[in-house]
Amino acid sequence: MQLLPDKLIELEYVIRILIAVLLGFAIGIERKMRFKEAGMRTHTIVAAGACLFMLISKYGFNDLGGEKFDGARLAAQVVSGIGFIGAGMIMYRKQAIHGLTTAAGVWITAGVGMAVGAGMYIVAASSTVILVAVQCIMHADIRFFRNKHYMQLRVVFLNNNGESAQIQELFNVDRYLQLDAKKQGEDIVFSVLVRTDKNFDDKFILNALKEYPYIISIDRIDDEN
Repeated sequence: MQLLPDKLIELEYVIRILIAVLLGFAIGIERKMRFKEAGMRTHTIVAAGACLFMLISKYGFNDLGGEKFDGARLAAQVVSGIGFIGAGMIMYRKQAIHGLTTAAGVWITAGVGMAVGAGMYIVAASSTVILVAVQCIMHADIRFFRNKHYMQLRVVFLNNNGESAQIQELFNVDRYLQLDAKKQGEDIVFSVLVRTDKNFDDKFILNALKEYPYIISIDRIDDEN
């Protein structure tokens, strides 16, 4: 006679996992629409896995009866495990950090899954709505939320008579990201990396090469957010 209630309880656990899958999918689909590395599958699996571990942590040791056990230790490991997954998504490339927001999203998705596993349905659903809403608002075409676009230029020039100050004024910068200096015969050649939020087009670069004979070359490196 005790089997039916137990089976119903386990069915409730399965329903919790399904709810976690739906919430993780909702978070992941917004990420996929923005062509992020971690999309629907990653967020869905993270939410379902976190929910499963929370269920095991909370209910998996009931058969021990009165013996002392700390089920919260298993749930705590979910946070550590997600930290390793998130760290693998963060990359440092071209003097910029990429994947930090995606890693944070996976981290909170695990929290949503754990909340569902603990039976905190309203908290989990509300967190999902808030997270998706924040992501949508932050990506909206609103001036306040826009990231500045930076251009990087490699400028090689002769610095025999203080031309470095003129280069800084020309490109509207007060310092260089990198500076290499070497002597070629009687000339001192500077190779500097300039980072600016100004949009210097091809016409500006061609005019600079024509008007300033001490500039040897200007190479556009990239555009970064």
